[in-house]
Amino acid sequence: MARPQPPPWVHAAFLLCFLSLGGAIEIPMDLSQPPTITKQSVKDHIVDPRDNILIECEAKGNPAPSFHWTRNSRFFNVAKDPRVSMRRRSGTLVIDFRSGGRPEEYEGEYQCFARNKFGTALSNRIRLQVSKSPLWPKENLDPVVVQEGAPLTLQCNPPPGLPSPVIFWMSSAMEPITQDKRVSQGHNGDLYFSNVMVQDMQTDYSCNARFHFTHTIQQKNPFTLKVLTNHPYNDSSLRNHPDMYSARGVAERTPTFMYPLGTASSQMVLRGMDLLLECIASGVPTPDIAWYKKGGDLPSHKAKFENFNKALRITNVSEEDSGEYFCLASNKMGSIRHTISVRVKAAPYWLDEPKNLILAPGEDGRLVCRANGNPKPTVQWMVNGEPLQSAPPNPNREVAGDTIIFRDTQISSRAVYQCNTSNEHGYLLANAFVSVLDVPPRMLSPRNQLIRVILYNRTRLDCPFFGSPIPTLRWFKNGQGSNLDGGNYHVYENGSLEIKMIRKEDQGIYTCVATNILGKAENQVRLEVKDPTRIYRMPEDQVVKRGTTVQLECRVKHDPSLKLTVSWMKDDEPLYIGNRMKKEDDSLTIFGVAERDQGSYTCVASTELDQDLAKAYLTVLGRPDRPRDLELTDLAERSVRLTWIPGDDNNSPITDYVVQFEEDQFQPGVWHDHSKFPGSVNSAVLQLSPYVNYQFRVIAVNEVGSSHPSLPSERYRTSGAPPESNPGDVKGEGTRKNNMEITWTPMNATSAFGPNLRYIVKWRRRETRESWNNVTVWGSRYVVGPTPVYVPYEIRVQAENDFGKGPEPETVIGYSGEDLPSAPRRFRVRQPSLQTISLEWDHPEHPNGILTGYSLRYLAFNGTKLGKQIVENFSPNQTKFTVQRADPVSRYRFTLSARTQVGSGEAVTEESPASPNEAYTNNQTDIATQGWFIGLMCAIALLVLILLIVCFIKRSRGGKYPVREKKDVPLGPEDPKEEDGSFDYSDEDNKPLQGSQTSLDGTIKQQESDDSLVDYGEGGEGQFNEDGSFIGQYTVKKDKEETEGNESSEATSPVNAIYSLA
Repeated sequence: MARPQPPPWVHAAFLLCFLSLGGAIEIPMDLSQPPTITKQSVKDHIVDPRDNILIECEAKGNPAPSFHWTRNSRFFNVAKDPRVSMRRRSGTLVIDFRSGGRPEEYEGEYQCFARNKFGTALSNRIRLQVSKSPLWPKENLDPVVVQEGAPLTLQCNPPPGLPSPVIFWMSSAMEPITQDKRVSQGHNGDLYFSNVMVQDMQTDYSCNARFHFTHTIQQKNPFTLKVLTNHPYNDSSLRNHPDMYSARGVAERTPTFMYPLGTASSQMVLRGMDLLLECIASGVPTPDIAWYKKGGDLPSHKAKFENFNKALRITNVSEEDSGEYFCLASNKMGSIRHTISVRVKAAPYWLDEPKNLILAPGEDGRLVCRANGNPKPTVQWMVNGEPLQSAPPNPNREVAGDTIIFRDTQISSRAVYQCNTSNEHGYLLANAFVSVLDVPPRMLSPRNQLIRVILYNRTRLDCPFFGSPIPTLRWFKNGQGSNLDGGNYHVYENGSLEIKMIRKEDQGIYTCVATNILGKAENQVRLEVKDPTRIYRMPEDQVVKRGTTVQLECRVKHDPSLKLTVSWMKDDEPLYIGNRMKKEDDSLTIFGVAERDQGSYTCVASTELDQDLAKAYLTVLGRPDRPRDLELTDLAERSVRLTWIPGDDNNSPITDYVVQFEEDQFQPGVWHDHSKFPGSVNSAVLQLSPYVNYQFRVIAVNEVGSSHPSLPSERYRTSGAPPESNPGDVKGEGTRKNNMEITWTPMNATSAFGPNLRYIVKWRRRETRESWNNVTVWGSRYVVGPTPVYVPYEIRVQAENDFGKGPEPETVIGYSGEDLPSAPRRFRVRQPSLQTISLEWDHPEHPNGILTGYSLRYLAFNGTKLGKQIVENFSPNQTKFTVQRADPVSRYRFTLSARTQVGSGEAVTEESPASPNEAYTNNQTDIATQGWFIGLMCAIALLVLILLIVCFIKRSRGGKYPVREKKDVPLGPEDPKEEDGSFDYSDEDNKPLQGSQTSLDGTIKQQESDDSLVDYGEGGEGQFNEDGSFIGQYTVKKDKEETEGNESSEATSPVNAIYSLA
């Protein structure tokens, strides 16, 4: 966070001219005055031959001046040349070539003269030149033959152009020549090879010259190189060898200078220009260049190194930059140095430039023309364009070297004087007029202006005026008589009033009064003091990740009478508020921050009088830039050193480098991770596999993410070898019941180790120990068949390439295909209690594979009524299961089968055992506790009692009551069975009563009213008489029970008890 210092703000209408406060006084244009040159062309004026020529010359004066020109110091008659014209109210020349003509015919030195009745002003001598871009001379260049390691200079020698062309080297295919410290272009345009390498033959070399005005490029015929070498070129083995030169048989040499030659030279430079020193050296290895200044240090604030340290540039040279400089060229074989003596000369430059002189009649004055240079310039005075010594004598004028003194000047002394100071490196020409006027004071600015200023600022009030003699100026405040000068006020020679620090009490009306012997003039200014604009909550420096949202605050206090504007700048340029940004009165929000958002943000709070600035720097953490310039060195059979130059970390330190490789045999174009290294390294030794044509790239990783991959390195192929491993994940599994498929994971490029990778597959039955079967396979699978069902095999898979076989493989056990298993053995169903049923079984006799589990399906049944089927799946190790009964009446049917991956095998079915007595007893117990049953039994007992009474009466009378007129099939205890052999547990006597649960699935069904007293008879013949008395088969049931020895549970019922009483 920073608050830049804002400049002081004052009202524009009364700002001081920030020229020198004691500078020249301007004569109002309504007064008579000599000419003054206001605009002119540069001294060296180069023009485009395709355009019209324009030579500028403009001047002011009263009366308006007239113009004429000289060419090569002779009068140039504009009227006689139809191509030349002069602009209206101006001296600017226009030379038109639309109707033909050659621009070169108008080259020369031109000078403009502006004249009125009070004098003549001169322009500089303007040298007109036409731009030239000549064609390169045609030449046939023979191939350049050079020994590898020798130095070489390819000369450009461009055709002379105006201005000098820009030189650059390219191939004939218009590809730029790569330059480095070994190969580089000199300032003269030549291409220097410190030592030639065989790879320099891969391209040709053509010098190109680009001409500024015509925008054309001239190309020289290309050079071709033929490099003689002691070692054939091999891109992947020796090019990046750490000792490349000796590996290629190139002799190492101490450095020698190619430019400049020898051990010493000298150079001259003009003051204010740039000094360029250059040293280019040859040698093996390529020398390094360092620069020094004898007796002192290089001027660090204006010195910079160029062209791989081969050039030293010092900008804006001054006299103290003279001296001896030397460059040191060194390599491991030695070093040499070259000394350059620098002399700084200077074209003339002003120390005191003459200024216009305004005098009243009888006043004294002087013109001063003082300049310096090396060598020291001479001074020549002229008046109205003529040498002063040839002008008419003037007794009021005295020349004293670089000064002209005027005494008791009169109207006749009006003229324009020229001072020309020159040496061998250039010249300066200045015009200064002497004007003799008798004018009372006058104010030149509007009257009664309002000036608003900011509290505590330094403020200057300007009161422009004119008069001759020059008036004196005084300032007053609020009509007070004391002159404002001293303390917080200061009055300059030109009359401007400076208030050093504005306070609230400085508000008021200020009056400036100009006085000379001819009168006085005054003007008033009202000064208002405003509170300053201040940012009281400034934006703060922030560090954010890419994609996040950031807010920069900027809260401002200002004078309420002034309009406030808040704007933002980025990197000192106006900020474009796009759709990702939101600007509010007191903040700036950036959504989805990107790398391009990084930079300095300045909040500018401004009014029409002042402004305040606050700056904060936004740092965006981004993914790193890609590494570059990958280089392979230390090449060996099984390793190589990879070196790279890290990219910008984009404000988040690089934590890791991921090295990837690609090979062009097995998976061309597919990149694989090779290794990972800390972010602090940029060079690593990579372990390699045989017979791989490697290509590497590097990815940088930081906290934000991964960079784009670097450009690939050059390729490096390792030599072959027998495999050192065998394929992994070897398996033998059946896809059908009569085969076995042997599969494995194929070996990749880094484990193949040689060409024509193949696999030797062996197998045999495990139990028989028979001889091995084998086959050679090029893929990753082989099917053995036909085979018995699910038998074990011993399997081996061995890798082999053209260099040999891999190590002896391990033996893996596989199995042929599986089939459906046989039924589980000894399936047993037991009922340990009325609530549970226990199941047990043994594994199948023939599993025919790996058992994956058991499936059990069972359901409850009660007569013809079936419950919902339930399925249970068990693990292959489980052989027991317990079923919780839903009710004690229903029976269960169980079906069990074993499973392999082929499917479920043969099933075995069993049913739960029958338990009718337990069921009936349990049911009776349940019914006997019901209220309705007790009431029914009481009613039946009453009816039986009445019947017994009737019988007793009958018997007393000697008759019989035919209770049982017919006898149906006796009620036997046989257990009915279903046709399928299952036991029907739902006889009429033991049928569950209404409302009981009859389903294993837990559903409760409200049964229809099947239970009635009819059930106690024989299939529905028992019935009630119309009077409600019960008649039926109770006698039948009784007789049957008596014959059966009362074995039925009904012997304990109330009905039987009544029969026994009878």
